[in-house]
Amino acid sequence: MNGNVTETPDGMFKHIYPYLLVILIIGLATLVCLPLSTPQSYHIVSFILLFAVALLAVFLGIGPVLLASTMSAVAWNYFFIPPFHTFHIARTEDRLMFISFFIIALLNGILTNRIRRQERAVRDREIQTNALFQLTGGLSKARGTDEVIRVATNHFRKHFGAKALFFIHDENENPGQVRRVGDGFPDDPDPKIAEWVYSNRKKAGKFTGNLNDAPLTYYPLTGARINPGVVVFKIGEESYRDKDEFWDTYCTHIANALEREFLDEMAIKARVLDESDRFYGTLFNLVSHEFRIPIATIMGATDTLMFSETSAQNREALSGEIFKAAARLNHMTENLLNMSRIESGRISLRLDWYDVNDLFHRVTKNLKQELQQFRLITSIPEEMPLVRIDFALMEHVLINLLLNSSQHSPQGSDLKIAASHENGNLVVRVSDSGPGFPGKSLPLLFDKFFRVEGSPAGGLGLGLSIVKGIVDVHRGTVKAENLETGGAMFTVAIPSELPDMNHLDLAK
Repeated sequence: MNGNVTETPDGMFKHIYPYLLVILIIGLATLVCLPLSTPQSYHIVSFILLFAVALLAVFLGIGPVLLASTMSAVAWNYFFIPPFHTFHIARTEDRLMFISFFIIALLNGILTNRIRRQERAVRDREIQTNALFQLTGGLSKARGTDEVIRVATNHFRKHFGAKALFFIHDENENPGQVRRVGDGFPDDPDPKIAEWVYSNRKKAGKFTGNLNDAPLTYYPLTGARINPGVVVFKIGEESYRDKDEFWDTYCTHIANALEREFLDEMAIKARVLDESDRFYGTLFNLVSHEFRIPIATIMGATDTLMFSETSAQNREALSGEIFKAAARLNHMTENLLNMSRIESGRISLRLDWYDVNDLFHRVTKNLKQELQQFRLITSIPEEMPLVRIDFALMEHVLINLLLNSSQHSPQGSDLKIAASHENGNLVVRVSDSGPGFPGKSLPLLFDKFFRVEGSPAGGLGLGLSIVKGIVDVHRGTVKAENLETGGAMFTVAIPSELPDMNHLDLAK
């Protein structure tokens, strides 16, 4: 899949133009010097023509300079060295002078041209070095594939006045996904050329030697381990010609940055999969263990009730055990379902105005059996306003907080739950009289499946993480702290402005 370079009329004129300019300049210089065509002044003409050759050498290539040197020598001989209008040189000193003139004109033109090329090469290297330095600095700070592409696109535009487009491979290593960053691309790139460049790892398009009739230049982005894709750009000939090594290096820097991000993403995916496998194993074992206990309790009590004769008092006690085990199963199931809803983002708020007294009454009623071994102290100010919350979700929050406090408090101790309205927030505080939490555990309390070392058996370690998830959905905050007087306290703050009693639609 190769293309042939076809010389256009514009291209041919571009190559001929310097030679036409030489003919014009040397011709004009000769005409200007014609009044000096005397045996006494022809030496002065040589300096004028030498100056014209040196001036042309500053701007033109070696071919036009050679033509200028030859034309100036011939013109000086024909028009100014006696005898005039012939190529014959009568005097020996004039022959030597003519030879010296030609050599000096030639050397002057060649050396001036060489100095100009060296100066241009130094300037180009400085520009290229600066471009690579700034590109490397920008790519080193970029994080993520889109950011790398944005940095590269901006550098194409800043240093070369060019716009770039990237074909990035998908998971099947096909450059089918086009990432557009920054300004619009002036032309539509050919996906087939991009696929060919990606597959063959060869550049193609304008100025490259492959598919030269394409209006754009396609460069493969080749990394050490993976090939991120293809970069397509449209650039002027002067910015590209004879700079293959620079462009190879430039695109390699971009490819390395993209490869770095790809490998980071692959490492993260692999780590997530590994953690997911471990998490699944831990969750399966934990759920199996925690569910087995109440299930065994229910089966044992049911078996006794069904197949053994027992007193009414024992039957009542066994029925109570069955109820407690079923409630425990129900609570763990609800926690698992709530965690699933929170993590999937499917949880939604149903906000309305409620009385905090109703919320506390519902929670304490549902936990009557679990809290009967504690002294529960509730505190709600008489002037407590209505609050705008999701009643059912906040009920889960308080149930989980009270159950957590009861599990870490001695029987017969105080459990306190208080509500207030502070700075536009509903603030609920749940405190206990237990030993408090170890200092190193406080930052981890709201993590999934975290259990304080030495905590009593029971539960999945999801209660507090569900509390945080629900509070976050309410755009609130929750924190845990140890009290100086002993015990621990949870503080929940939910944004809730004061209600407008004239336009209040109370929940039924």
